Amino acid sequence: MSWPVSRRAFLVGCTAATLSAPVWGFAQDIPPMLTGEHDPRLQPFDDLLLSFLKEHDVPGMSVAVTKGSRLAYSRGCGWANKDTHRPVQPDALFRIASLSKPITAVAVMQLVEQGRLRLDDRLLDIVPLVPFVPPGQSADPRIQQITIRQLLQHTAGWDRDVSFDPIIKARDITQLMQLEGPPGPLEVTRYALGLPLDFNPGERYAYSNVGYLCLGRVIEHLTQTDYVSHVQQQVLQPLGITRMQLGKAREAELAEGEVHYYDRRQRVAKCLYPPQVGAEVPVVYGGENLQGYEAHGGWIASAVDLARFAAAFADSQTCPLLRPETIDEMWRRPTGLAGHTAEGSPRPVYYGCGWSVRPVNGGGVNAWHTGRIAGTSTLMVRRSDGMSWAVLFNSDALPGATFEALASAIDPLMHRAAAQVQSWPEVDRFDPPLTLRPLRP
Repeated sequence: MSWPVSRRAFLVGCTAATLSAPVWGFAQDIPPMLTGEHDPRLQPFDDLLLSFLKEHDVPGMSVAVTKGSRLAYSRGCGWANKDTHRPVQPDALFRIASLSKPITAVAVMQLVEQGRLRLDDRLLDIVPLVPFVPPGQSADPRIQQITIRQLLQHTAGWDRDVSFDPIIKARDITQLMQLEGPPGPLEVTRYALGLPLDFNPGERYAYSNVGYLCLGRVIEHLTQTDYVSHVQQQVLQPLGITRMQLGKAREAELAEGEVHYYDRRQRVAKCLYPPQVGAEVPVVYGGENLQGYEAHGGWIASAVDLARFAAAFADSQTCPLLRPETIDEMWRRPTGLAGHTAEGSPRPVYYGCGWSVRPVNGGGVNAWHTGRIAGTSTLMVRRSDGMSWAVLFNSDALPGATFEALASAIDPLMHRAAAQVQSWPEVDRFDPPLTLRPLRP
């Protein structure tokens, strides 16, 4: 069931009923609204959005689906702000968390393609980063071995499950470095480089946020441009993406059109950002160092923005960002344990350069990424058949003790909904259309 009513009519009709809505979730007699253009041929997606939000008590979400270079489906569902009953619009901005990594990876692969960088170059040979080492300690000599490829593939030597994730140590970094405010990406990078590695670089895979902060510094050093400006100019603008930007931590600084965020565990922490430094605030609004996440997880975007990005890779022959051979390299299976079992068999799923990858029959690959921080869960998929989609939530987890990520729960359901569509519309809802033209050799 869809709700093709105007925002004003919806809000007027529901105001009285919503007065008794609970603190978390929807009142049972208020249907979550769908915004955007309804197409009966794509009803399986409408049904999925409505049922998923109601079943899992999710505040809001946005979904965009492409067929080739065309935007076939773009809808919002639920609340962007529960307090004001503002619905999620199809172009609403969300914190995208680790969906930032494929974007950073493409910027790095462009530099490789231009001959300004090689994947097997060593990080510290490229960028004169000085590890921050507390007095009386010394840097791990193995950091000298870390390569660009290892940073992209999460094989550089940091393992947050063995030690910890340096991105969560903002308060410690501020104190150790005697900073006046929360650490930025450079300070977190230097702090991470001063820590002992958890394994030898290249030995195996372990997901690492700080590896992508290092890559942000590579981009800045080689281009002599700040990371954000370079990515906007070289990765986003060629696709017609104009609204993506780094997010701000405090609620008062949310961007125009950005949703509000709802941490399933409703955690609080001392604020890192002025003028509320030290005050108890929700983790989603200043209790974590969002503005230090940058190249690994700091962007905000709409589902439509991310669908544009994913659709650019629907056909490697027409991609306006990278040449086909560079795309193949980006999705290539890593050597050793990162791409193979201890017995030497190829893993069915592996992490390439910025994407999770699953080879499929016929020689193609499905490539995707998920993201999750407090108050946010995200998914971006590029399938080998030319379909792509992005799913963004303004909460992070399912109800219950496991706190399973919303993106993980909806992933198989999105594939199922796509399979249920009998006839796809020929219309293109991208405005402006996505322009695909291959790069010159």
